[in-house]
Amino acid sequence: MSLHLRSKFVVAGLALGGAALAAGLALAQAPAFFRIGTGGTAGTYYPIGGLIANAISSPPQLVSTAVASNGSVANVNAIVGGAAESGFVQADVAFWAYSGTGVFEGKPKVEELRSIANLYPESVHLVVRKASNVKSVADLKGKKVSLDEPGSGTLLNAKAILAAFGVGEKDITPEYLKPNQAAEKMKDGSVDAFFFTGGFPAAAISELASTGSGIDILPITGAAAEKLAKDFPFFAADEIPAGTYKDVGAVKTVAVGAHWMTSSKISADTVYAVTKALWSDKTRAALDAGHAKGKAIQKATALNGLQGVPLHPGAERFYKEAGLLK
Repeated sequence: MSLHLRSKFVVAGLALGGAALAAGLALAQAPAFFRIGTGGTAGTYYPIGGLIANAISSPPQLVSTAVASNGSVANVNAIVGGAAESGFVQADVAFWAYSGTGVFEGKPKVEELRSIANLYPESVHLVVRKASNVKSVADLKGKKVSLDEPGSGTLLNAKAILAAFGVGEKDITPEYLKPNQAAEKMKDGSVDAFFFTGGFPAAAISELASTGSGIDILPITGAAAEKLAKDFPFFAADEIPAGTYKDVGAVKTVAVGAHWMTSSKISADTVYAVTKALWSDKTRAALDAGHAKGKAIQKATALNGLQGVPLHPGAERFYKEAGLLK
């Protein structure tokens, strides 16, 4: 081979080697994209997702965006289908997806689902008319009780709670109304009680408390509540503070967490970085200033109600380092 030809090969080899090295460096610095499936733009998931995505993004290493969606079930499907790396999911929906029960009955178990964090509680409100003189869940026997509409998480929560306290649907006159419709019917006495699962204060209940003839919110506590949490690990103990609703004192109840979920297919390093960023001072400031429910997102309650779906190894690593897990 001539010297000229050999030198051409050496130059070409160096160029290829340089290109490979450059490609390797680019690959090493390639950003991790981390989409968060949220909910409708008028709900709570969407603005909270936007705050978190902005706060945890640190280009070029991590780029996160919040994506509007149809909520919990849609987010589970997006995680499985690869349309999102993560999503906000009501704890009961996450449990049902992972175990193939509830709204996922008869469908394959979503075994790749993994938890990142519990964000904030969606409290179970069991609202009764003061005049009905109902003081406990057991007292609902023989009463007209709205359990929320078919397909709602509240309806499934309500049935589980009634059963835990020894009250079957045959023991009550059940109605299947949205909370605002149930509140209207409570004003004229055609409904004695209704269930609502959601963040407090709930507008329909606030309005009822201030304009009707007075309400109580029944406690969901004691041995029956403990059994409930054992049978359905997505329930966590909760309290609605005194004064949340007019003339209603503090009420001990149960809550279903709004959980941040991901897939076992996402790398541990990425989920570790995301979890660490979620609990950073920067994100704390954004959550405190950005939304009423942001203040409820606390590291101390990050693991509440997560027993139904395993933690992602990346998140687990962070919580062990932070001393929240042994």
